[in-house]
Amino acid sequence: MSTTSEPRLVTGTREGRYGEVLLVKLDEGVSVEVYNSYMLNDCPQDAWDALDAEALAAEHGATFAILNGPRYWMMDGIGKVDNVDRTLATFGGIEMFKVATIIIEGSLERETYSERTINRGSIWFFDAGKDVYELVSPEGKVYILQAYCTGVDPTMSVASLASLGERLSLPEGWSYRTRVLDEELVIDTTGHYATVIQDDFENTYTLVA
Repeated sequence: MSTTSEPRLVTGTREGRYGEVLLVKLDEGVSVEVYNSYMLNDCPQDAWDALDAEALAAEHGATFAILNGPRYWMMDGIGKVDNVDRTLATFGGIEMFKVATIIIEGSLERETYSERTINRGSIWFFDAGKDVYELVSPEGKVYILQAYCTGVDPTMSVASLASLGERLSLPEGWSYRTRVLDEELVIDTTGHYATVIQDDFENTYTLVA
């Protein structure tokens, strides 16, 4: 398991609710700025449902916007956060911080079980004794669930995660597993980009490295 001497700055994040707005800008290249509501508000459902992606893109000077959520964190704590200018913005009355930039190589379309690279510059903690949910690639890469999404399936919950593997259309050679951590797991992406994938329900997993 990875370790770090950095302290936890935020605890009790598991099942913390948030929403994200992704601003896609097509200038000389492709940039995707990720804004997140966590710690500012709980992404009120009524306000979220009222968001208009086309209007938000025009308001914030983006080519288009993507609404991502609502979501619920599955890590237990957050440590140092750097590499990103924490710009504050408001989307339809929902305040959000800029938390990451997605590096796009290839198609802009959402692709399940396909790696994306993100500059988020953060340390995440998963506690010993807690349940975790993972995807394993044919090559043995392990991706841990960082957040589940209720945008595709509103009934998605922690209680449904144990049997989620039965509902996934996994590519050949992939597997889904649940386990209890024997010791703390630390994922530190302050010194390198994070690698993430999504499943059929837009639940997001991060590479354990």
